[in-house]
Amino acid sequence: MADAEPLIALCPSTQLVDGGVGLRFDVLVDGETLGAFAVRHRGRAVAYLNRCAHVAMELDWVAGRFFDGDGETLLCATHGAAYDPADGRCLGGPCAGRGGLRPLQVVEQDGVVYWRPEPAVRPRAEAAGARA
Repeated sequence: MADAEPLIALCPSTQLVDGGVGLRFDVLVDGETLGAFAVRHRGRAVAYLNRCAHVAMELDWVAGRFFDGDGETLLCATHGAAYDPADGRCLGGPCAGRGGLRPLQVVEQDGVVYWRPEPAVRPRAEAAGARA
């Protein structure tokens, strides 16, 4: 069964390095433009809304820096909420008991990381693109 939503190219696969700098991009959620990001963890590209479960603010203090120093945990730079990169669940800190990060579906094909929009999370514009 084919997926109804078209894929949107985010970046070349080689741009995302395990535990390295992430790619920020904008999405539309309920008519509001929000940040999102894609990173690579243990060989797999993953993406989430860039919105801490503790306080609704972006995780990265420096654009694209989502991982802790070891490259194993996603960390909110403001209050230290920690998330599992594999599934976005809260691992500790002030996000405890508040769920986790909102995942977005990404796939890799032919050396490119793609995002698949869904009814609740749409491209900001017809020509959605990454931002630094």
